[in-house]
Amino acid sequence: MTWALVIDVTSWVFFFAGGFFLFVGSLGMLRLPDFWARLHAASIIDSAGVAFILAGMMLQTGFTLVTLKTLIIVGFLLITGPTATHAVANAAFVSGSRPKDIVEDATVKKSLTKTRKKALKKSAVSAPKPKPVA
Repeated sequence: MTWALVIDVTSWVFFFAGGFFLFVGSLGMLRLPDFWARLHAASIIDSAGVAFILAGMMLQTGFTLVTLKTLIIVGFLLITGPTATHAVANAAFVSGSRPKDIVEDATVKKSLTKTRKKALKKSAVSAPKPKPVA
């Protein structure tokens, strides 16, 4: 076996793995029930799928300037993808959207001081009501 064959086989394994993650993530975006689960599927597409595809491309090009540029792109995607997903999830949570399975902690309000309880009541009145997730 020559090194060229090993590199070709390895790069195709990366291509198939990336294609698998792209397919599963796309299927998840279509079939998952709510926003929060779909957001997770979109994050898988961005991080795992594209990273594997680009890793396969790096193996195919050899060690050139193109490989270095592709490596920089992979690093950029691995930093910005999860950050963007977290920002979107945080914005949705702050705007009142909640996951279906969220559990409120009833013991938290029992141990609060009177001033903190008043502040909670004020914020509960002024805060937007959570929208039902379809």
